[in-house]
Amino acid sequence: MGNLKQNLRGKYTIGYNSADDAAVYELSNGKLLLQSVDFFTPIVDDPFEFGQIAAANSLSDIYAMGGKPLFALNVAAFPEHKLPIDILTEILKGGQYIADKAGIPILGGHTIKDNEIKFGMAVTGEVEKNNLKTNDSAYPGDCLVLTKPLGTGIISTAIKKNIVSTKIIDEANKVMKTLNLNSSNTMLNYKINACTDITGYGLLGHLLEMCIASDVSSEINYNKIPFIDGTKELFEQNIIPGGSKKNYDYVKPFIKSDRNITSNNELLLSDAQTSGGLLISVVEQDCKSLINEINSNNEFIAHCIGRVTKKRKNKIQIT
Repeated sequence: MGNLKQNLRGKYTIGYNSADDAAVYELSNGKLLLQSVDFFTPIVDDPFEFGQIAAANSLSDIYAMGGKPLFALNVAAFPEHKLPIDILTEILKGGQYIADKAGIPILGGHTIKDNEIKFGMAVTGEVEKNNLKTNDSAYPGDCLVLTKPLGTGIISTAIKKNIVSTKIIDEANKVMKTLNLNSSNTMLNYKINACTDITGYGLLGHLLEMCIASDVSSEINYNKIPFIDGTKELFEQNIIPGGSKKNYDYVKPFIKSDRNITSNNELLLSDAQTSGGLLISVVEQDCKSLINEINSNNEFIAHCIGRVTKKRKNKIQIT
């Protein structure tokens, strides 16, 4: 869209020209309207679970900006000439299950015929002005908190190759189906300078976006970054999504790593995620309390994985 010339009218605050998680529009009541859309092809075999994962992923952008989802619209594509319509029904049921957990209705949507299944949601939300979290305000000295483990891209690829255990699949599905609702609500109680969610660009890609937008750099500790059990073993078997490799090619010029960090370590941190956790840039004095409160109510353990620094030649230092 960067090549399009638009006559942008109204009180839009954040649009396509930003690398943020949702579009933001100012309402007359002083609140901000949030909108985001996301959909993709199945990454798991079970249609009900796919619907849950796609819905949680779509809702994540609203949570990343400190917002409250209001309602959603389904976006679907389905090959009715090849597959029974019951599969689509199960996908929609999965989406509804997650919408119910988020406390929002699905008010409609649109389905087209296609050769491949696709599903997701357009989500509308709102946020008070003083609660809006963007990715462009990280400040030197902030702690970087990650709320979910990494590995869903690698495990999803292993699922397609049928070379992964049920235990690992179940854990990855649990990560992807879990809403970022609790982490989002909790962070509103603290001094948060910036936030984004970890999805298709991987941890390094989304951290890079935050650093560029905020005009800062960052340091992260490889050994403090959580992974879903089995992720590293699958990676060692060369189970790497094509999107993760593209992510790494993009971020590599912006990275500087200590000698003990290999290019494979960097590639692993570039793994493209689905419905990943929040990456929160929180002032240092609030970091421990934020993590403790998130972990008291969360499915997964949040970790401080590094800190924001003043702008340097390299955007990301990995130690």
